[in-house]
Amino acid sequence: MQMSKITRTTASSQDFVQLVSELDAELAIRDGEVHHFYHQFNGLEDIKHVVLVYVEGQAVGCGAIKKFDSESMEVKRMYVKEASRGQGLAVQILKALETWAKELNFTYCILETGINQPEAIRLYKKTGYQRTENYGQYAGVETSFCFKKTI
Repeated sequence: MQMSKITRTTASSQDFVQLVSELDAELAIRDGEVHHFYHQFNGLEDIKHVVLVYVEGQAVGCGAIKKFDSESMEVKRMYVKEASRGQGLAVQILKALETWAKELNFTYCILETGINQPEAIRLYKKTGYQRTENYGQYAGVETSFCFKKTI
């Protein structure tokens, strides 16, 4: 396994912006006609806490947390480039986000993923997230899967 380096940054990071554009392109294909519904909730304006993972100096993965309420940070924009998948990088990103949320005195991490992201669903279950009732804008959306974890 190659050495990876995790860094904290903000949504204005060019590496983050580039990775998110790749993520959005992949989600547009996976989600098809429901992509526009989900996409409206994924703006970068309110994201102030971003984690990037670098391998050999190249940004290959990202994730972010965004305040949801007084106790919860919402995990957003999780992505690892296809060529770098299967090396545990997503777990490293998630753990770094959870650590940061805990340092900011939050109790929970919550997140939403879609029925068309089976790898993401497996990742979240494997890392201790429990399926929970769909929250906020995802309430009643059958293609959304929401998860929660005490950190």
